[in-house]
Amino acid sequence: MGRLIRAASVDRFLIDKGHEHSEFGAGDWDPGFRVAQEGRRMVHVFWDGPGEADQLAAIAAELRAEGLHVHASQMRGGGRRRLEVSRP
Repeated sequence: MGRLIRAASVDRFLIDKGHEHSEFGAGDWDPGFRVAQEGRRMVHVFWDGPGEADQLAAIAAELRAEGLHVHASQMRGGGRRRLEVSRP
């Protein structure tokens, strides 16, 4: 069973790797990532902006290299792509 993981720690890791947060302004999203806590043992990572699939793949590789378990998924009903991040 996975261990506790916090969105704040994933957020800090990605910031330290040089990624920027996405922000909504002027009627559109500026490219970047967002994280969301999904229970005690999972964090979701989203990419807002062009190149969503490529950016998520690059982020997944960085998170895996850090020893985290990463699974690419898509929200139900054809929704947003996301990464499900947990500790092994």
